[in-house]
Amino acid sequence: MSIRLYNTLAREKQDFVPQNPQRVTMYVCGPTVYNYAHIGNARPAVIFDLLHRLLSLHYPEVVYARNITDVDDKINEAAAKQGVPISEISSKYADAYHEDMAAIGSRLPDIEPRATDHIAQMIKMIQRLIDSGHAYAAEGHVLFDIGSFGKYGALSRRDAREMLAGSRVEVAPFKRNPGDFVLWKPSEDPQPGWDSPWGWGRPGWHLECSVMAETHLGETIDIHGGGQDLIFPHHENEIAQSVCSHGGSPFAKYWLHNGFVTVEKRKMSKSLGNTLVVHELLKEHRGETLRYLLLSAHYRQPLDWSESELERAQRTLDRLYGVLRTATDRYGPFEADEHPGEAFLDALRDDLNTPVALAEFNRLAKILANADNAGDARRAAGELLAAAELIGLLQSTPEVWFSGGANDDEAAEIEALIEKRNTARAERDFATADTIRDQLTAMGVVLEDAGGVTRWRRKEG
Repeated sequence: MSIRLYNTLAREKQDFVPQNPQRVTMYVCGPTVYNYAHIGNARPAVIFDLLHRLLSLHYPEVVYARNITDVDDKINEAAAKQGVPISEISSKYADAYHEDMAAIGSRLPDIEPRATDHIAQMIKMIQRLIDSGHAYAAEGHVLFDIGSFGKYGALSRRDAREMLAGSRVEVAPFKRNPGDFVLWKPSEDPQPGWDSPWGWGRPGWHLECSVMAETHLGETIDIHGGGQDLIFPHHENEIAQSVCSHGGSPFAKYWLHNGFVTVEKRKMSKSLGNTLVVHELLKEHRGETLRYLLLSAHYRQPLDWSESELERAQRTLDRLYGVLRTATDRYGPFEADEHPGEAFLDALRDDLNTPVALAEFNRLAKILANADNAGDARRAAGELLAAAELIGLLQSTPEVWFSGGANDDEAAEIEALIEKRNTARAERDFATADTIRDQLTAMGVVLEDAGGVTRWRRKEG
């Protein structure tokens, strides 16, 4: 089965056919590093990490680029508010982003360009746009003339009036058209800036991604991804400036966009106080739990985040790790197959249908749980672990998972208390056994007695 992807530009699922089957290129808009990432920022990191894994299974080379926006008005504001250099803000939150995304199982992209390293290339693209009549300088600014590009609005399917009404357009008397967007703008102290033919200034946000994609992946790339909120104006503007600076060559063949994350059916916003920061969520929940929930809905659909869904994801993973632990005790250890099974792969090949893939994942776990001989167990476990490797789940061991991150000393203390409890129970000293159980409960330890064996796990949260 070929990989089929929903192309936002075409408004339909299409067979994925790369320009060069030997080298697939994918660019995804990364974070603007002025604060910690929220769970909405984490969704594309997880989704396109999964797509990268899937493509890498089918093609010899997949080059995945995801940028870091390290020059932006929001970064300037954060630096001014804290009284620190802009580089300190961008470095701090870029490091935090890497740490948090790693915790939810998202691998680093192959290339991670930073905007500030590409100023010279940005100036060159702006000059090409001016020379070809698609951009103009005015009062220290350089603006893209949207009237010069007849296909403007093709991605978002909006006409000019809709685009202006649906966006925060900066009104300026020097614009030829109210929708013309900034390629370069002047800087004043303490704002960052660079020398240019149009004076001391800095690039516009939209320009940055076009240049970084061109520099590292070429004029036309296979896949461009990002959140649904970027379709307009960011991706629309990227297309306009890239196509016009490349003499009409397409910018990207396939455009993929993930849906929004809501919280308890409400949009995340500062005013509602419901913005869920990944850095904080990870203090209460395992990264794998967050990843499972992020994968539970189809990527193009909205995902509603709630404590009940988090608990459901946690219970599911507890069950999966429990199955693996029990089967390993009986028949293991197990090794992953070289490739996942076709049913699991077919689900992901169908526009990353993760709900169907997770259903197949859980079906394999059920087969493993019901295996009554070593051969059946090895076959089920091998397929399950191969699927787990691809989707980024079951990446710990049952022992580590159920310990909840307890260090060796903590784990030894817990095991010693369990042994004392088991001795007390054997001697029918139930009062002592209950006291020890209460002590363990106070430590956040949950005991599970089954088949003459006592298992333990850390309580989530």
